[in-house]
Amino acid sequence: MPLGQTQTWMQSLLAGLAGLMAAACLSVPPAAWAQASADPLSDAPEARVAPAAQSFIDAPTYAEALVRWRSATDVDAWIAARFEYDKARAIALSETQRQRNARLPIIAPTDFFARPSGVCVDLARFGVETLRQIDPAAKATYLMIEFDPLTIAGHTLRRHWLVTFESGGQRYFFADSKRPGFIAGPYASTREFIDEYERYRGRRIVAFQERESFERQLRRAAERQR
Repeated sequence: MPLGQTQTWMQSLLAGLAGLMAAACLSVPPAAWAQASADPLSDAPEARVAPAAQSFIDAPTYAEALVRWRSATDVDAWIAARFEYDKARAIALSETQRQRNARLPIIAPTDFFARPSGVCVDLARFGVETLRQIDPAAKATYLMIEFDPLTIAGHTLRRHWLVTFESGGQRYFFADSKRPGFIAGPYASTREFIDEYERYRGRRIVAFQERESFERQLRRAAERQR
């Protein structure tokens, strides 16, 4: 083989190997999360699914982001790059603090975009309201999960929020503060996801409910584990 062709062939081979390695780094099979050991004492991120260098569609304002983004994948990529968990706010929104003090407002999407720091319900609100605007067909809703109560330093932690949406007749779940940048799915039902998520979190889920809003609603039956 002539020298020029050999060099070209080697360059193509190296480029191909680099591409495969990059793809492997970005690929995280859903089963890996189910088998991973999560810290049951926090809703803070376990790890980033994608490295900081992963590309995402940025925008100067939230209004412009709504024009540029098209799907949950776009929202998810931005979350992976920008979201920061606020531990102090998690305590302030605990069951104990909410009973003692005035109710804290959940961060509005516009404010969250400007300063993407918060807890699970802030991230879920951003995911639901954003996806409803850019892709109404996805039918984004809140998934409220109730764990067995956990008390840390006198603060009771029980509820966790994330987003569920539809695509191709299947269920998907994202905007989870525990694993930002990860879309779980497809699942045939929310029940199937809950069973897997319970194993991943290492905490018993006593109830879960799909909701149109994060606001308190009139009491209604939540689906409970058998």
